[in-house]
Amino acid sequence: MQEGLYIVLISIHGLIRGDRLELGRDADTGGQTRYVVELAKTLAAHPRVAQVDLVTRLIPDAKVSPDYAQPIERIGDRARIVRLACGPRRYLRKEVLWPYLDVFADELLRYLRQSGRMPDVIHSHYADAGYVGCRVAGWLGVPLVHTGHSLGRVKRQRLLAQGSKPDAIEEQFHLTTRIEAEEQTLASAALIIASTHQEVEEQYRLYDQYDPARMAVIPPGVDTSRFYPAPVPADLPFRQELRRFLVEPEKPFIFCLSRPVPRKNVAALLNVYGSDRFLQARANLVLVLGNRTDISKMEASPRQVLMELFLLVDRYDLYGKVAYPKTHRSDEVPDLYRLAAQQRGVFINPALTEPFGLTLIEAAACGLPILATADGGPQEIIRHCRNGLLFDALDLEAIRSALHQAFQSDSQWQTWADNGLKGVQAHYSWHSHVEMYLQALDQLAEKSVLPVLSVQRQPLQCQTHPLPTTLTRNRLLTLERLLISDIDHTLIGDRAALERLLTLLQRRPEMGFGVATGRHLEMTLEVLHEWGVPIPDVLITSVGSEIYYGPHLVPDTSWQQHISYRWEPQRVRDTLADVAGLRLQPPENQRSHKISYNVDTTVLPSITPVLRLLRQQKLHCRPIFSHNQFLDILPLRASKGDALRYLALKWGYPLQKLLVAGDSGNDEQMLTGNTLAVVVGNHSPELEKLRDRPHIYFAKGHYAQGILEAIEHYGF
Repeated sequence: MQEGLYIVLISIHGLIRGDRLELGRDADTGGQTRYVVELAKTLAAHPRVAQVDLVTRLIPDAKVSPDYAQPIERIGDRARIVRLACGPRRYLRKEVLWPYLDVFADELLRYLRQSGRMPDVIHSHYADAGYVGCRVAGWLGVPLVHTGHSLGRVKRQRLLAQGSKPDAIEEQFHLTTRIEAEEQTLASAALIIASTHQEVEEQYRLYDQYDPARMAVIPPGVDTSRFYPAPVPADLPFRQELRRFLVEPEKPFIFCLSRPVPRKNVAALLNVYGSDRFLQARANLVLVLGNRTDISKMEASPRQVLMELFLLVDRYDLYGKVAYPKTHRSDEVPDLYRLAAQQRGVFINPALTEPFGLTLIEAAACGLPILATADGGPQEIIRHCRNGLLFDALDLEAIRSALHQAFQSDSQWQTWADNGLKGVQAHYSWHSHVEMYLQALDQLAEKSVLPVLSVQRQPLQCQTHPLPTTLTRNRLLTLERLLISDIDHTLIGDRAALERLLTLLQRRPEMGFGVATGRHLEMTLEVLHEWGVPIPDVLITSVGSEIYYGPHLVPDTSWQQHISYRWEPQRVRDTLADVAGLRLQPPENQRSHKISYNVDTTVLPSITPVLRLLRQQKLHCRPIFSHNQFLDILPLRASKGDALRYLALKWGYPLQKLLVAGDSGNDEQMLTGNTLAVVVGNHSPELEKLRDRPHIYFAKGHYAQGILEAIEHYGF
């Protein structure tokens, strides 16, 4: 085995490749894509690191470069981009990726098994990768590190302050789903890496799972081999492109580089410039807003932003004073900063929210002073570098005042330029970033924050009685495929259909059989005996919080250890003791890793207040509501779906060799993803939302007849 760390970075959305990044192509291909590529390369160059895999989405779409359809792209001796298929072939914006992320998680798990090495850490970037990361890291029992890049609750606040309507925000950005994923990730992560102290102290504080003890501030780095001041004199090639737009191209210019999205607030900048004769006389305005070919074919959000900007140029008659080139290459960006600095201009970032602001340190590294929104990263960049001014991005007069001050004094401009160069070297190098990163990982190892889940088979032990001196060989070692079924209302309910299913299983010795149920073990055995079902090869009981292997019902103690992480059952019971509409089920339904309630929906029509209450108490648990009347509280790592994937990983089953059957909400996690799945005809209404998901067959037959129908449907 290679010595050194194996680090898996997950960054799912956008267009990611090793060089020639299409920055600004759309709302999803911005600073995050550059950050993760640079992080992968720099980590892999460190002597303590053996391998870095940057995992993203495979995109075999003719409308984008074929680079994004390569499963593996080498970006260094010990670094590569790994692309995994999920969802349709076409390129998708991040807001519509959510239904496909369970498949992405399963594909990542499959890739890691094929790679033959367990990662030492999984590091997720943004909420979508956090959703995947907390699942895969939980299945494997390795530490999860997470970087948010931007946060849903902060974005919602800013959009509301700007006047956007809540329904319109939700329809476009799906922030409810995103925030829920962020809460789950914050609950699961061993370490949150933030770019600034403001991000930790103000932005993450908005979350129920806020825990500053698990957060570290590690500012991003800048590649000073690309971003540096221009030699004097220098002939910079992009100058000719700007001359197409500007009557007086030699004047200083106000330079804005961003994606054409509402959050970047470029229209406010154009309103300020268009209404200010002094600024128009003193400087040109250069807007580099990604790449475009045909605006009419762009997505709605960037199309709307660009159309608004062009109308403002026309309203204020700014022709000859504003440049807005259609295209630029990523390798031309450093020259744009250098050209702005050579002409003694300024760089401006008027974004409504800015978690860090990578463009600000790039500009500073090229000797260009900066003006920026007083939000997030710019506050600390200006404090460290002392190379510009902050302003309130919602206040047009504040933007105007900052621009006026920037052009008042040549000596001030030179002081800001010199300070920026020194500040970047002192605070924002990739070398210091990686050293701080590895120190943070060392602290995780010292704390032993996560129990390690071994994929090797351990000696089996039984918690309730000694094992017999000889064990019947567990069929899981030799089976080719496995049927896993819920019991109530799925496996049982029709005796004749059940008998046909059992006969089929008996005739196919290569097919194993397991159950996954909300019942505890004793009740499971009782109902199986009552219906004449032999002890299955595997039993997942108590809504996924317990696993037993037949025929001797040997408990999987590693699974119990794995899901015990931060499980506080008494605090859960105390927290929910006085919630109207919740009543604890009888003691026989309670387990060490499952707390079960009956729900009176006439008193408690929604469990959302329960979820919020549990989060506010920082409880690491998973509520599962089913049949519109039962609420089970499990450890955060436990569910039928998680237990199923743990089982597949431990025993080496490809998920496509598993057929799972269910009928209610507590089956949802095991039905989604890369398993073959069937929802029986008598299912609960809460599963209707899965009807269009891939790999989920909705049977017409009820109970076991629906399972038989699915076996035939899949050729299983």
